[in-house]
Amino acid sequence: MSLDATYAGLNEIFRDLFGDEAISLTPDTTAADIAEWDSFNHINVVVAVESLFGIKFNTVEVEGLKNVGDMAALIERKQEATRR
Repeated sequence: MSLDATYAGLNEIFRDLFGDEAISLTPDTTAADIAEWDSFNHINVVVAVESLFGIKFNTVEVEGLKNVGDMAALIERKQEATRR
């Protein structure tokens, strides 16, 4: 999957979860940029990402995510590992 496709999937997830079609994620987007992105919704984001992309994150990986760019890069690494 291309990075563009990853971001398209992430935008779909965020728009659905937060009910805001105007969300347009960038690599620098953080929870501070989306009003309702709290700890509960963070779990919802992680579960939705795992489901859409067919991957699983461990706790250390999730705790290490600082922004959407980190998440997209991790998704790409995980998908690459599953293709091998």
